[in-house]
Amino acid sequence: MQKIGRARGRPRSFHNTAENTLIQSLDRAMDVLKVVADANGLSLTEIAQASGQAASTAYRILITLEKHGIVQFDEPAQLWHVGLEAFRIGSSFLGRTRIVEQSRPVMQRIMTATGETANLAIIDQGEVIFVSQVETHEPIRAFFRPGTRGPVHASGIGKALLAFLPQPQIEALLMRAPLDAFTKKTIVLPSALIAEIETIRARGWSIDDEEGTLGMRCIAAPIFNQLGEAVAGVSLSGPAFRVTPERDAEYGALVRSAAEEITAAIGGTAPRH
Repeated sequence: MQKIGRARGRPRSFHNTAENTLIQSLDRAMDVLKVVADANGLSLTEIAQASGQAASTAYRILITLEKHGIVQFDEPAQLWHVGLEAFRIGSSFLGRTRIVEQSRPVMQRIMTATGETANLAIIDQGEVIFVSQVETHEPIRAFFRPGTRGPVHASGIGKALLAFLPQPQIEALLMRAPLDAFTKKTIVLPSALIAEIETIRARGWSIDDEEGTLGMRCIAAPIFNQLGEAVAGVSLSGPAFRVTPERDAEYGALVRSAAEEITAAIGGTAPRH
C-alpha cells in the first residue's frame, strides 16, 4: 500500500519572524493577554497603558478574548481577569509531558520531610517558569504562582538547569545582557557564575542563597528527559532562618534524589560526565 504522508504543519517560512509575516492584530492581542495574565485584575486604562495600546484598541481585543472565554470581566469591580479557557489552553501544554503528574507525589514528600515549599519549574527564553508547587503550612513560606517567571542566574532551579545546558547556550544566556542584581548576594559576574556552574555539575544540586529575594533560600536539582537534556527542575524553598547553610548538604541530597526519581519516572536519563 502507498504510504500517505501527513500534511505539513507549517509553511516553509514558519521560522521567519519578520514584521511582514506577523498578524499584527493577533500580536497586539497577545500583548494584552500577557498584561492581564501578569496581574490580579486590571482596569481597561491600566491594560491599555501596560500593553502600549490605545484604550479603544485594547477594549476591542478584550471583548474578542472574552467571547472565547480567555478573559473575564468583573462587572462590579470593573476589572479584567484571565478566563477559564486560558487555563484550559495553558494546561494542554503541561499535558505534553508527564513531568507535572509524576512530580506531584515526589514534591509532596519533599514538603512533608522538610516542612518547606516544593517547586517544579522549566526554563524558557532565559527565564525560569514555575509550573507547579506544593506549599508548606508554615505561615512564613515561599510562594510562586504557576506561570511566575524568574531570572535564571538568581534562582535555584534556574542555576540547576543552566549548569546542564550545552556550553554554547550557557554562553549565549550569560553574554546577551548584563546580569541583573536583585539583592546584594546576586551573582552578576559571568565568570563567577560559570565557576558556580562547575560546582553544581559536580554535586548535582544548586543553591539560591538569598540571590533572588533577601530572606529566602532555595535548593534545587535538574530533571532530565530521554536524551539526557535538563528539561525541568525541582526545588525546596523557604525562609533563610529555616533553610540554613548547615542543612544545605542534607537538603541537596534529598532534592537530587527527588529529581532522579522524577527523571526515572518519565523515562529520562542523566547525562554522563
